[in-house]
Formats: sequence, C-alpha cells, structure tokens
Amino acid sequence: MSELDSFRTAVRDYLEQASPSPAVRTLMDTEQGYDEAVWRQMANELGLHGIATPEHWGGAGAGMPELAVVFEEMGAALLCSPFFATVALALQALLDSGDESAIDEFAPALLDGSQVATLVLNSSLAAWDPSAVTITAQRDDADYRLFGDAGLVLDGHTADLILVAANTANGTSLFAVSGSAAGLTREPLSTLDRTRKVARLGFDGVAARLIGADGQAAAGLARTCDLALVALASEQLGAAQRCLDTAVGYAKERIQFGRAIGSFQAIKHRCADMLVLVEGARSAVFHAAQATDDGERAVAASVAKVACSEALLHVSLDSMRIHGGIGFTWEHDAHLYVRRAKATELMFGSPDHHLARLADLVSSPRHQPEGKL
Repeated sequence: MSELDSFRTAVRDYLEQASPSPAVRTLMDTEQGYDEAVWRQMANELGLHGIATPEHWGGAGAGMPELAVVFEEMGAALLCSPFFATVALALQALLDSGDESAIDEFAPALLDGSQVATLVLNSSLAAWDPSAVTITAQRDDADYRLFGDAGLVLDGHTADLILVAANTANGTSLFAVSGSAAGLTREPLSTLDRTRKVARLGFDGVAARLIGADGQAAAGLARTCDLALVALASEQLGAAQRCLDTAVGYAKERIQFGRAIGSFQAIKHRCADMLVLVEGARSAVFHAAQATDDGERAVAASVAKVACSEALLHVSLDSMRIHGGIGFTWEHDAHLYVRRAKATELMFGSPDHHLARLADLVSSPRHQPEGKL
C-alpha cells in the first residue's frame, strides 16, 4: 500500500465516525452548518487544513494530489464543513497572492482551525471572469472601503475572514475583510444542497486591507480558481463513487422474484455504465491533481469539472433508481447526493461553460503542435 493509499484510508476512517448520515442530517438543518469540534480536530489532530500549505507557513508541504484525496473522501461523506471555502478558496487565494506579510498574518488562524474563511469572486458562484467582478473598492486615505453586493458566497455568514475580489482604478485587486466589520451585512440562504451553506453579503463602505499589489490580483485568482475546480471535481468523484458503491451493495441484497436484483441484466448494465463514468472521472481528477504547469492545469481542471459533474449527476440519479421506491424518499440519503450533484454542476461554471473554455484553451497557440497555428 502506497503512502497516498494509507493517507486515504486514515481520512476515510476518520470521516466514517465524524460524518455519518445522522450527523449530516442534523448539521445541514442548522444555520451554522458544521460541528466546531470536528472542524478543530481536522485542523489540529489530522492537519488537513494545511496538508498542501508549504512548511514555511506551518503546513505539511504536500501538494494537490494529497489535497484531492481529502476532498474526494469529504465528498463521499457529504461532510458538512466550511473546509472547501476556507482551504480551497481563501487559503489558496492567500498563497497565490504572493503577499508574504498577509500570509504570515492570516494563514495561522486558518491552519489551526481557529477561523473560518471564504472568498468572494463575483456576485454568484459562477466561473472566474475578471469582467464579472461586481464589488468596487475606493481609496480612503491609507485604507480602502468596499461597496457592492455578492448574492452567493460559500459559508459567507460564518466566515471570520472574507477575502474579496474588487475593482479599483488600477484593476482587479484582492482585499481582506473581517467578518464583524461595520457596514457588512450577511444573510444565510436556503439552497438546493443543504449540506453546503451559502449566504448573501452586502458591502456598504466596509473597511478592507489590500492583499498583494493594487490591480494585480487577476492572475493569482485565476490560478486559485483552477485549483478550486480540481478540489470540487475531487468532491464530485468521491460522491459518485459512494453512490456507485451503495447501488451495487443494494443490488446484491435486494431480492425480487426470488433473486438478487443485481442478477438482472438491466441492473448489471446500469451499474456497468455507472462504473465507466466514475472511472473516467477518476482519471480526469488524477491528471488534474498532478498538473504543475498553469496552462496544463487550466485545461485539466476544466476537463475534470466536465467529467465529474456529468458522472455525479448520472450516477446519483441511477443509484436512486436502482434503490427503487425507497431511493425517492426523504429518509434515504440518495436524494442528498442528487442535490449535491445539481448544485456542484453549476458551481464555478457549468459543463457547457467549461467545454467552451476548453475550445478556447486548446485553440490557443501554446497548445498547438509545433509549427502549426
């Protein structure tokens, strides 16, 4: 067994006891949406928050392959937690900003679990596009103040630290805002996927600290978003694998007409189709997590988002169908995975958006064979 497999087993074993179905159902109905004890345990005892953070800033110094494993297992368990918002978005945006003083100031509290953070990219959870940034920043002597609204922000109502992409006279910039800042309004929202919390934020002259150079945040945020796509695709992969495992297990146990339903050809074919989708998604995530060049990662991240979005949607629906009548009830967990599938399908760009992005990326000169345009 490789070190990565051992790490996966450790994370899976932990989540089996930390995020069983009853805990998920309890937490998804709370406004906060997560268990603080589990949150701190993941940070301090397992070191998950800093698994891909350089050792210089107190992390484990691993990389995206290890972090992808964490997100895959969290997706399988439907863990109710602000981990994605804090680690895949806010912490990564800090690291990609290149502002060492800001990383020194804000990263320790994110790594030890004493703070929750999130990142506001635009007014929704759409794909990254500098032209879609809706928040504006105005200079106020030595400080900045933010104005505007963000309609959909992951864990925005509980975040202690909010990083915000905003427009200044010099272009797209990144700012840090305290969750208790004057002029900041936060409204939790009811959404399709109740296991992941979303809020509406309003900025009315909110004091903010500039992260990095004024007008120079776009490139770093583009990289952050590509890495977040890989993390999200990993979540989708883990959820799809769990749906497949559950469906196959049920097909082996459910007796119909004196036989296990898994012995019927129609069920066999459906399970085989589900397996093909999951394995295709796994290959896409594996490649995206291994990519180190920014250009290669951009292509691989969009491929993974397309493959994993389609895999989770189809596999979760087929799992529900294989379970028959019980699969359509509120008491069964199948619908929670379908809800996660529909919500994540649209987060940071739909499959159609990423197919169009892929067409643009692969037609650019850097992706053409040598000597051809």
